[in-house]
Amino acid sequence: MKLANGRLILIRQLDSKIVSFKSLISIKSSPKGWINQIRTGLNMSQVQLAKRLGITAPAIIDLERREAEGAITLKSLKEAGEALNLKLVYGFVPKDGTLEAMIEQKAREQAIEIIKRTSVTMKLEDQENSQSRLEEALLELTNDIKREVPKSLWD
Repeated sequence: MKLANGRLILIRQLDSKIVSFKSLISIKSSPKGWINQIRTGLNMSQVQLAKRLGITAPAIIDLERREAEGAITLKSLKEAGEALNLKLVYGFVPKDGTLEAMIEQKAREQAIEIIKRTSVTMKLEDQENSQSRLEEALLELTNDIKREVPKSLWD
């Protein structure tokens, strides 16, 4: 992929960090959430966890409920993890495999739209390009867009 050198380095560094999360993507917590699952697995009561966090047992019930509903903050997760002697690990995994692949796909889509518009104009002026020239133009334009990664790529 031919991105501007600094951006290419950044994207590849991010991709190398993200790759370690890929194996975790299939791991699902229980419907009750990680805090509840780990607490009960350790045979720790809500009162015991509450004491470690400096909060009340009803607050633990609320904490576990909010996690199960997906309404918990990262700060609360981190604090609960610390109280359980665990470290919170947080990250994202691109659906297309890598950030580089995501940029490639979006650049190609944008290039196709640009070429379609240009092609229609040229056809109206009776200057239509051959299929091979259109494919060559698509490749060149895709590479140009990938190199620049313009903000408009995400519109």
